[in-house]
Amino acid sequence: MQFTIGQSAHFSRTITETDFVMFAGLSGDYNPIHVDKEYATQTFFGERISHGLLTASFLSRLLGMLLPGPGSVYISQTLHFTKPVFIGDTITAHAEVVQINENNRLITLQTTCAKQHGDIVLDGEGVMKLPKEDPER
Repeated sequence: MQFTIGQSAHFSRTITETDFVMFAGLSGDYNPIHVDKEYATQTFFGERISHGLLTASFLSRLLGMLLPGPGSVYISQTLHFTKPVFIGDTITAHAEVVQINENNRLITLQTTCAKQHGDIVLDGEGVMKLPKEDPER
């Protein structure tokens, strides 16, 4: 596998109410800001917001499946949540290679998630361990 500084990948997905419900069930996080319409209308957001880690989970898909891709393993990820995500928002997860440590098989990526109009809702940095090269390939 060859990677270069500046190499990037992205994908987009629209958040649905089903995503909120399924993530709450999977995580056990039933905070009313995520699952209770009436409660959420009384908050400063005015409506339900996505679980932050639901949005962050898009980075797992991006890094595990696209860049660096299958066989790589998460070592660390910083997360800074900057804006809320609502049902109906289309989120684009983006990663760009910023550092490569070939000796340790580590790749560092700047990671972001942005809404359909470009507003960044999450930023951070991920470190991935690359798989060993298969000499028979």
